Amino acid sequence: MNERKKILLNLIIKEYIKSASPVGSKSLADAGRLEVSSATIRNDMAELENEGYIAQPHTSAGRVPTAKGYKFYLESIQQGKLSAAEEKSLKNILARLKLGNHELLIKILAKAMVEMSKNTVVVGFSENNVYYTGIANLFCQPEFQSPSRIYDISLIIDHLDGVMAKLFHQLNQGVEVKIGVDNPFDRQCSAILTSWGKKKKGIIGLLGPMRMDYEKNLGLINFFKQNI
Repeated sequence: MNERKKILLNLIIKEYIKSASPVGSKSLADAGRLEVSSATIRNDMAELENEGYIAQPHTSAGRVPTAKGYKFYLESIQQGKLSAAEEKSLKNILARLKLGNHELLIKILAKAMVEMSKNTVVVGFSENNVYYTGIANLFCQPEFQSPSRIYDISLIIDHLDGVMAKLFHQLNQGVEVKIGVDNPFDRQCSAILTSWGKKKKGIIGLLGPMRMDYEKNLGLINFFKQNI
């Protein structure tokens, strides 16, 4: 993929993450960030669609990223990124509770991560001890407003224990991003997961729509992994 199309794909993904609305060539041209004509943008978008990185919903002239597009985008993010204020807030929690109850500390950190990400956090302290917070954030997402998707989200909650138990045996020591069909929770969602502790004492995951803010969420998961 040439550099111009990489920039275009990243712009489409960032705009879609922010707006939840299909992105059109006119809005990209009007933003003036590409310094090329609308016709060139349309041609490049057509190529990105043919290559499977973006798709056109039936009800819109704009385009949305596909799972393949998000995976390509992830290659440019690396460790993710938190703002200075977010990192300071998390470090303050660690400082206040470092000597306290370990499980309580993790639950408080999980709630802070929910507030910052506007997604859901799931924590496995063991195969049979699962904690989750922020489920309401899934129901608030525009992608999950239809009755069928509400039902699907309910199934996620019902099967959390079983999925987390399997992940105890499947996750390695690194950070893993599961998108679409690769996501063990739901194929229309994404999850960023990692284990913590030298002997994999537990696992944590951020769960949200495929439109999640990967840069921030990777930053949150990496902060957790480095400090717990």
